[in-house]
Amino acid sequence: MLTRISPSTGAGSPEVVGFHDPETGSCQYLVIDPATRAAALIDIVMDFDPVACRTSYASAEWALGLVAAQGADLRLILDTHPHADHLSAGDWLRGRTGAPLWSGAKVREIAALWEGFYNAPGMFDPDADFDRLLEDGETFRLGDLEVRVMLSPGHTLGSVSFVIGDAAFVHDTFMQPDSGTSRADFPGGSAAALHDSLMAILALPDDTRLFIGHDYGTAERTEPAWESTVAEQRALNTHLGGGVGREAFIARREARDATLKLPRRMLHALQVNLRGGKLPVDADGRSFFKLPANLF
Repeated sequence: MLTRISPSTGAGSPEVVGFHDPETGSCQYLVIDPATRAAALIDIVMDFDPVACRTSYASAEWALGLVAAQGADLRLILDTHPHADHLSAGDWLRGRTGAPLWSGAKVREIAALWEGFYNAPGMFDPDADFDRLLEDGETFRLGDLEVRVMLSPGHTLGSVSFVIGDAAFVHDTFMQPDSGTSRADFPGGSAAALHDSLMAILALPDDTRLFIGHDYGTAERTEPAWESTVAEQRALNTHLGGGVGREAFIARREARDATLKLPRRMLHALQVNLRGGKLPVDADGRSFFKLPANLF
């Protein structure tokens, strides 16, 4: 798995190990406090074959090997939002390590929305499936590092970014500057809300390292990448660079989204990820996916 280390830049700055899942284009992170080696895993992928509906955990097992190789002390498992393009390994990691699983408080609203799409009232209970649901502006500690939660809706109505010193984990908001921004057409998404989230991220200091949720490369760049800075995004982002206005961005984003297909794993993923990575279980203990027909 392609891996890169972004070193700490000094006091209050985390060491970040990023790694890329080629199947889903997902960028995943191990965040380490250099002083204490306290660590968190962010947005870790469960392997899933959508044709056979088969799950496995080789990638998550590899991530745990990375934690050990870095001499890190895993304290937290964080999901920035219920992902549409991959299944979360959060619950499996919690079971293997005992580390708690946290996400954003608006997961409750996303769950209520998707219970309607699956025609399954009571299908989700985020307060039971996550150990903590974090509010906008809330802070917590990772070793000696302070982590601030920033609500960053648009891609979903409840996505959260984690700002840790000079690093921000901004999931499906920005992509790399040469790729632009993330789609905002999923249920509860909004191109207008995404624009406001992007502007809030660009208000961070210019040298803030931005770590994104996905990279698929471009026609000119085949090697995955996931780190940029606020200054680079402001100057070079293909959707926003050079001061593109709010209305122009919204029109551009909505036009682009209208051409995109649903992610292959989306209808499977949401019913798992809104449970923190737990598979749905029938009364006899077997797992089945419920897929709405002709809805999207």
